[in-house]
Amino acid sequence: MKTFKNIAACMIAVLFVSTSFGQDKKAYNIDNSNIALQGYSPVSYLDLGIAQKGLKEFKSEHDKVVYYFTDAEQKKAFDKNPDRYLPQYGGYCAFGVYAGAKFRPDPNKFIVKDGKYFLYLYNLELDAQQLWLAEKNHDKLVSKANENWKKLNNTYN
Repeated sequence: MKTFKNIAACMIAVLFVSTSFGQDKKAYNIDNSNIALQGYSPVSYLDLGIAQKGLKEFKSEHDKVVYYFTDAEQKKAFDKNPDRYLPQYGGYCAFGVYAGAKFRPDPNKFIVKDGKYFLYLYNLELDAQQLWLAEKNHDKLVSKANENWKKLNNTYN
């Protein structure tokens, strides 16, 4: 466990330096056009268990955030119940939130569990999804991340 905490501390230090200049400072991980998930479909993550880039002709807005979908059926499913399809922690890296910071994830690194999906940072130095899985205690990590998110969701990085 001590090793895991050391890894988490190193991750925060490395990631802060590598992402602080490009990091969006909002409760939602969006780009300058308010597009979430880097244009990937939230319905694909949850209903299909795959990462699929959405198309701009199939988009919806929820809480002033834009989501893209692969087709009209996905858009319809989202519009019927948008809260079901929202990413955990505003679309920020779940492991980062667990560790107490917001980082942009790789949209292809995610886990679907208990009707929710969690996104993770991945770069040459770190695979946050693997760190999460190595802990082998999803519920504990989610509990701590949820606690941290109460503070982080309204903060600027």
